Parts: sequence; C-alpha cells; structure tokens
Amino acid sequence: MDPIFKKILKTVIPLLIGIGLIYYQFSSFTETEVEKIKEYFRNANYFYVFLSVFISLFGYWSRAYRWKYSLNHLGYQPKFHNSFFAVSISYLLNLTIPRSGEISRAVILKNYEKVPFDKGFGTIVAERVVDFLIFLLFVITAFILQFDKINAFIFSHVSPKKITFLLLIACLGIIVFLFLWRWSKWSIILKIKGKLLGLAEGMTSILKMKTKWKYLAHSFFIWFSYLMMFYVCIFSIPETASMSFDIVIMGFIFGTLAVGFTNGGIGAFPISIAKVLLLYGIAEDAGTALGWIIWTSQTLLTIVLGLISYLLLHLLNKN
Repeated sequence: MDPIFKKILKTVIPLLIGIGLIYYQFSSFTETEVEKIKEYFRNANYFYVFLSVFISLFGYWSRAYRWKYSLNHLGYQPKFHNSFFAVSISYLLNLTIPRSGEISRAVILKNYEKVPFDKGFGTIVAERVVDFLIFLLFVITAFILQFDKINAFIFSHVSPKKITFLLLIACLGIIVFLFLWRWSKWSIILKIKGKLLGLAEGMTSILKMKTKWKYLAHSFFIWFSYLMMFYVCIFSIPETASMSFDIVIMGFIFGTLAVGFTNGGIGAFPISIAKVLLLYGIAEDAGTALGWIIWTSQTLLTIVLGLISYLLLHLLNKN
C-alpha cells in the first residue's frame, strides 16, 4: 500500500468514526434533550473548567521534565523548553494521525538537541510502557471498587451459558496465540515480537537509571494530574457534582480508552462518558454535556499550546 494513502487512511477513518459517533449520539436525542445539553453548556460553572485546564498544564510540564531523566541516562542534556515544546506539539499532532506525535517528539529532539532518532524514540517507548502499567493499575483499582456493579451489569446482560462459552473461546484463543507465538514465522507475529522486545528494552533502561524513583514519581504525578483534570470538571454541572470518586475513576478509564479510539477522542469520548455515567443513574444528557465540556476544553488547550510551542520552538532556536 502506498505510504501516503496509508497515512490518509489512518487520519480519515478514525475521523469518520468519530463523526459517525457524534451523529449516532445526537440523533438518538429528542429536541428537548438537545436543548437541555445546550443549557448545561450555557449554565456550566466554568471556574472548574479553567481549573481543569490549569491542572492539565502540570501534566505537560511533568511529562517534559520526566523525559530528561531517561535522556540524561543516555548522556544527553536537552533544554527543558525544547522538551516541553516537543511534548506539546506531539499532543497536537496526535489529533491528526494517532500516535504520530511520538515520532515528532523524537524528530524535534534530533533536529534541535542532536539526540539520535532511535535513542530519542527509545525513551518514548519506555514512557509508553510505564504509562500503560499505571493505567492498568487504574483499571484494576476500578474493578475492585466497582466489582459488585460490574458483576451485576455483566450477568444482567449476558447469561451464564454465554459467559462460559466466551471463556472457553478465550482459552482456546490463548492456546492458539501461544502456539503461533512460539512457532509461527508469519511477518505479523514477528513484527509484534519485535515491538514487544523494544518495549522490554525500554523498560530495562528505566530500571538501570540512577534517577528511576524520580522518573516513576513523575509518571504517577502525570496520571494523577490527568485524573484530577477529569475530577474537577464534574463540579461544573450540578447533576454530576455529587459523583463519588470511584465513579469518577470509571469515567476516567473509559474516557482514556476512547481517546485512542478516534482522533483525540472526537465523538468517542463524550459518548463513553455518557454511557458509563448512565449506569450510575446520571441522565444521559448530563453525562453527554460533561463529556463534551471536558473534551472541548482539553482539545482547545492541546491546539493552542501546540501552535504556540511550534512558533516558540523556531523563535528560541534561531541560532
């Protein structure tokens, strides 16, 4: 497949899915419900929305600062502002082609700090490993806190026979996968093995750092800032302000997953928030409004900060 056409597909398909989800969600609402959503936007307490955006800036700062530990470990001393600009630009590019921002970070570091692309990209791979493990910790925590609710939801929608059948299919799938993993020479399997090997090497480099505890502290702080960004926004709407923290974690998890489903979570983020909160008795129009308020504010921050960073990157590195 032509590389340019492949890039276009990576951009257009998730975008079309996002637009489709927006159409699906709003076509299911009555005119009264749509007007109610608009009213939520008009009457929202934007102090909490701006507070959420402000908290997000700490996440940007911490991600850029964390990066220096892995780069220092490799013997490089990049300027902090270049690292911060690279991170901000990467978030902006991820709104177009998913995961293209990771490549841009390594390219920016190569062009402005003379860090070889493969080494810079390796540090980003290591970050993804840590981020995934921390997110997995959120998922496990949410499952423990909401076990009764999740259990009741599953058994109310799926019969025990179907669950047993699905478990058997899953076990068979695992056996087939392990067999292919061990003996298959298929290019797709070899490619996955190569990626996992890269992840393992990235994780090993973190464990060898002298500053690994500071690195991990920043990693937890980054995700804490993400969670708090989500949490403070619930107070912008009266209908969601009384949500318990365990419900917030559930919304945060599904919202995070939705961000990777379409370009920056367009369409997918609000609908996932609305559906999750609906399980806890929060009206779908209120959940939809909250999802759109969070997504819109964070997307605007990403665009504005990314564009400013792009301009300053060139201005501050003229020489």
